[in-house]
Amino acid sequence: MAGLGFDRLVEGVLKLLLESSGDFAELADHAAYLARRTGQLVRPQNHQGYDNDHRDFRPSEVAHADRLTLPVGVSTRARLYSRFQMAPRITALRIPPIGFAHRGARARERENTLAAFSVALEMGATGLESDVWVTADGQAVLDHDGVVRANRWRRRRIADCPRSELPDHIPTLDELFRACGGDFELSLDLKDPDAAAPAIASVDAAAARLGASLRPRLWLCHPDVETLVRLRRQWPDVRLCNSTRLSRFEHGPERRAAVLADAGIDSVNLHQTDWTGGLVTLFHRFGILCFGWDAQFPRVLNELLDMGVDGVFSDHVDRMGDALASWYPDR
Repeated sequence: MAGLGFDRLVEGVLKLLLESSGDFAELADHAAYLARRTGQLVRPQNHQGYDNDHRDFRPSEVAHADRLTLPVGVSTRARLYSRFQMAPRITALRIPPIGFAHRGARARERENTLAAFSVALEMGATGLESDVWVTADGQAVLDHDGVVRANRWRRRRIADCPRSELPDHIPTLDELFRACGGDFELSLDLKDPDAAAPAIASVDAAAARLGASLRPRLWLCHPDVETLVRLRRQWPDVRLCNSTRLSRFEHGPERRAAVLADAGIDSVNLHQTDWTGGLVTLFHRFGILCFGWDAQFPRVLNELLDMGVDGVFSDHVDRMGDALASWYPDR
């Protein structure tokens, strides 16, 4: 079996090298991941170094190239996986997972602009991500830092500025919906908790204009659990996400999962380096969706999707789309 798996992998890589004019560094990254994954699938059950996270691997999980095809025009990355396709070793709760474009397609356009958000959706992102702030006159606006340069030496907080005094590239949430419609998931980091009310008001106004239900597609993110609990009491029908780091779980991940479940918090968002298959399984047991941020490279995206996460955040919408298409080709 090990020989067969290796031969299939080598055959697929060589064919793609001949067919592709493309990015060999990314191709090599995928090949290395597949080689590592293949080794896990065929490793003997009594191997002394066998990783506990991989005990659910079975050679029967492998679906080889002759059983799968992808449309013409799909990238080299996705075609490599179509030649040696495997099911995720842990099943996501949300299928397919959400592909959030981090600050829009910021690898292509200026971040947090209408152009970046529009391009991300055109490239196939199923979700958008940004940070929301409230202006002095109560407008929900999208920006990362929450400060603007007043002149060469002075900066001003967005909270101290009326909308009319902000730079043109900073959009309001209302402008986002007017430019992009409402057919996407929207993740908003509440850098200012006071921005929650104007953000939800903008979502409701867009929903009325579009004739759509948008609150269930809004994900409000915050690192503090108590803040999320207050938000849940006030708005029972929006999605809430605990966006944090594993090291900040004061009483461990199981206790955090239980607290989130009891409070009705929908998801947890951790840095991609924090996630393991065991941790995903733990949160899933409590009904909590698992999101991974800073997923910038094909290897990272594939590892996250392989371990069953329910959403990924990436600057590179093309790589993210390829990874999602390769693991979930029929979705």
